[in-house]
Amino acid sequence: MTVSRCRQVACLIVGAALLLFPASGNTSGSASDHTARAHSLSNGKSAQVKTPSVYKRKASRRPLPPEGILLKDLRTGEVLFEQNADLSMAPASLTKIMSAIVILEEGDLNDQVTVSRQAAAAHRVKLYLKPGQVLPLRGLLEAMLIRSANDACLAAVEHVGGDEESFVAKMNEKAVAIGLARTHFQNACGFDMPDHFSTAEDLAVLTEYAMAHDTFAAIVKEPAVIVRTADQRRKYVARTTNRLLGTMDGVVGVKTGYTRGAGRCLITVVTRDDRELLLVLLNARQRWWRAHSLLEYGFRAPAPETVSASR
Repeated sequence: MTVSRCRQVACLIVGAALLLFPASGNTSGSASDHTARAHSLSNGKSAQVKTPSVYKRKASRRPLPPEGILLKDLRTGEVLFEQNADLSMAPASLTKIMSAIVILEEGDLNDQVTVSRQAAAAHRVKLYLKPGQVLPLRGLLEAMLIRSANDACLAAVEHVGGDEESFVAKMNEKAVAIGLARTHFQNACGFDMPDHFSTAEDLAVLTEYAMAHDTFAAIVKEPAVIVRTADQRRKYVARTTNRLLGTMDGVVGVKTGYTRGAGRCLITVVTRDDRELLLVLLNARQRWWRAHSLLEYGFRAPAPETVSASR
């Protein structure tokens, strides 16, 4: 091989090595950084090359999950606003509205309930009841609706249904009876489960039914309640989770909810003058701001004509 030929081969090898293994400097950059250096070395100049836009990746953003919204005038039956109202979604502790209905219709609020180990072990929001404590069923109902206490909920459910599974069967029977076509319950307190879902439309129907119970309506408008054990040795203060109570004119209840799968949920009823509005929010972003905005919008809107008996 001639000297000239050897030089050509050597140049090719060095050039390839420079492309694959850039010279001294920061070697921890991205692939586009390496491209800029290779170009600089191949033309013998130190000019910086702008990375083509095709290599600039923006962080991917997942689409926000849908919100379920329904705003209804209860005096006329008119729906003032809705969004994904018929979409099946996780209801979180709004589930306890149905649990309360079954307790009211199947149980005796004067009963004394012994807290089981399973009920006392319920997690997340709770009163921290102890196994063996005895409390009135009414007090447990108040705590599960006002504070959304899961230990109170499970203790009441076990007392009325015998066990949670049997109680949930009653919940689903009641859902069918009152026409909740897109609702199915898999537990009594509202935990995320694959076959546990409802819609804003169904929850509006459920809430109207529940608010017709005087006891239910009286409980959900209370900002707090004290629940005492039967021996009076221990008392529990259950404060509402509904921030609209006492901060927004005319609010008369009813229930909040949250799980990771369901997001922030709220059902509330507001009465002003001759208007009564029901709002359901599922997986709401900025729950309290959204509620204020939609309710004020509803009260500013002209009152629809009353639904006639023939409709």
